[in-house]
Amino acid sequence: MALVQDDPEHLNSSSVHSFYGREVLLPRAGLATLSAVMAMFSVTAVLLNSTVIAVTLWHRQLRQPLNFALVNLAVADLGTTLTGAVPSVVTNAVGYYIAGRVGCVLEGFCVSLFGITALCTVALIAVERLFVVCKPLGTIIFHKKHAVMGVAASWLWSLLWNTPPLFGWGNYELEGAGTSCGPDWQNRDPSNFSYIICYFLLCFAVPFLMIVVSYSWLLWTLRKVAKVGGRSAAKAETRVAWMVVMMVVAFLVSWMPYATLALTVVFKPDVNFSPLVKVMPIYMAKSSTIYNPMIYIYMNKQFRTYAVPFLLCGRNPWPSEEEEDEEATTEVQTAVSHVNNRVSPE
Repeated sequence: MALVQDDPEHLNSSSVHSFYGREVLLPRAGLATLSAVMAMFSVTAVLLNSTVIAVTLWHRQLRQPLNFALVNLAVADLGTTLTGAVPSVVTNAVGYYIAGRVGCVLEGFCVSLFGITALCTVALIAVERLFVVCKPLGTIIFHKKHAVMGVAASWLWSLLWNTPPLFGWGNYELEGAGTSCGPDWQNRDPSNFSYIICYFLLCFAVPFLMIVVSYSWLLWTLRKVAKVGGRSAAKAETRVAWMVVMMVVAFLVSWMPYATLALTVVFKPDVNFSPLVKVMPIYMAKSSTIYNPMIYIYMNKQFRTYAVPFLLCGRNPWPSEEEEDEEATTEVQTAVSHVNNRVSPE
């Protein structure tokens, strides 16, 4: 069993220690299992997200403003996988954190930067769909510059709130089993506590609220559209509703356990959790790098038309439905305009 040289006296039969002398919470078999699971997740996430990026670069038809956020999500998820999931495969396999203090800060910063960018991008996708379909501010033509501004905003917002720990406001620290790093949720220092509260509210609560409001508004509008827009509009409403349910469920499954654990630790730092409770939410959050491309990309038939043959060496078990999608989208937009005209004051 591996051991850090600066703290040998703490070794026991079920745990090893990090470079801080902290206990790694899981036994060796548990760490090996985590390493194997994360290896499978990492390979799958790299394959799926790289496919999204590759087919977008290859096919001009996909390089449309509304797809910019989807590609940005793939880039952010790929970054999360390479800087967070892949290192965790190595550290769990070795049995302790091997990168030292500098490596911990670098990993915590990179994983948080890519992770919050992905969260903001999910919210961006929801808002873009709201504006394109529901037209809350009237008819707005969605141009390339709008898409670029949205993508840039997701990165700048994430950078703004993940940089302070590098300069003393907040901190990056070992988390979970002691084999990965992230924001220091447990430090009760006033400076760190204030940072964590701001970080939680602005980097998790705000994107989550944007997602809920945007998709609720979208579903409400599509329900009205289905009543006046005909069969294709009703079919489109059902398809979008199913996608929205999948998006919200994936978001909650991936991030809510981690957010709940973090918030509990913030307000009750002395609470004792089992090792499994400390570890699982972290890796569930990292698993979003797989759910995102499957839901946000492969449920998008335009991407699926190109991505599936790319993955299956030219074979596509699903016929192209782009024309059907275009007709349904046109009918939905027409019906939305009709509904808006009916309810607007004369």
